[in-house]
Amino acid sequence: MNERNVSVAVLLPCYNEEVTIGKVVRDFKAALPDADIYVYDNNSTDRTAEIAADEGAIVRKEPRQGKGNVIRAMFEDIDADVYVMADGDDTYPADAAPAMVDKVLEGYDMVIGDRLSSTYFQENKRPFHNFGNRLVRGSINGLFHANVTDIMTGYRAFSFTFVKTYPVLSRGFEVETEMTIHSLNNNLRLYEMPIQYRDRPEGSVSKLDTVGDGIKVMGTIFRMIREYKPLPFFGGIGCVLGVLGVVLCGTVTVDFWNTGMVARFPTLIGAVMLVIAGLLLFVTGVVLDVMAKNDRKAFIVESNSFAMLRRR
Repeated sequence: MNERNVSVAVLLPCYNEEVTIGKVVRDFKAALPDADIYVYDNNSTDRTAEIAADEGAIVRKEPRQGKGNVIRAMFEDIDADVYVMADGDDTYPADAAPAMVDKVLEGYDMVIGDRLSSTYFQENKRPFHNFGNRLVRGSINGLFHANVTDIMTGYRAFSFTFVKTYPVLSRGFEVETEMTIHSLNNNLRLYEMPIQYRDRPEGSVSKLDTVGDGIKVMGTIFRMIREYKPLPFFGGIGCVLGVLGVVLCGTVTVDFWNTGMVARFPTLIGAVMLVIAGLLLFVTGVVLDVMAKNDRKAFIVESNSFAMLRRR
C-alpha cells in the first residue's frame, strides 16, 4: 500500500462456509497483515463462525437473512479508510487486495474486481450464470452509456465516503448490481481491476438460485431504471401509448372521412384515453426526472460533507 497509518477493513459476509472460511481469512491476513478482518455470520448452521474466530477474524452476527442485509450492517457498523469486500467461498484471490486498496487511496470511490476479463467463463461451469452476467452487463451499460465489464462481482474495494453514503436497499445477492447502478448514476470514480476467478472448491456449495436470484437482479435493474432514469422509462411507455392512440384515432378519422359517420365510438374513446394516458406518463417522466437530478445534487453535497468530516 502507498500510505502508512491507513485503516483497512476486510468484509466477509458468510453463510455456511465452514469448508473455505479458514483459508480465506488466512489468505487475507497474509495479503493485508495490518487489516482488520470481519466475518459476518448470516445464520450459519455449520462451524463458519467458530472457524473464523479461531483464525483471528472479528466475528459478528447478522440475523436478517440475505447478503444485502449483511452488507448494510457492515457498512453501518465498521469505520475504516478503505474497505475490501469479498466472499467467504474462496473464489476470489486475496493477493489482489493490496492493489485494490492502493487504487482507493489514489482517489477512486469503488474498485471492481473484474472476473469476466480473466478466468470466469472457464472456471464457472453454470451456463445460465454466464448468460445472466452478459444480459445484466449489456442492459446496464446500454442504459447508462457505460462500459463496465463485471457488474455483479462480489470482490470490491470502497472508500469511506462511498460506504457511508451508499443506501443499501437490496436484501439479497442483487446488492452488487445495485452498487454498480448507484455508482454509474451518481458519476462516481470507478476502476476495474482484472482478477483471477476460481470456482468453488469441492465440498463447498453455492447459495445462488440461478432462476430466483436472476429474477431478483432483473427486478432490481427495473426498479432502479424507474427511479434513476424516469424520463426514458415513463416517457418511453407514454410515447408507445400515445402513438397507438393516434393510430387508432387515425383509423376512425379515415372512416369518418369516407362515410361521414363515426361508427366506432368505443374505438374512438379508447384511442383518446390512450393519447391522454401517454401525455400523462410523459409529463410524469419529466417531473420525476427533475426530482432525480435534485437527488443527485443532494448526494454530491452529502458526499462532500462526509469527505470533509473524514479529513478533520
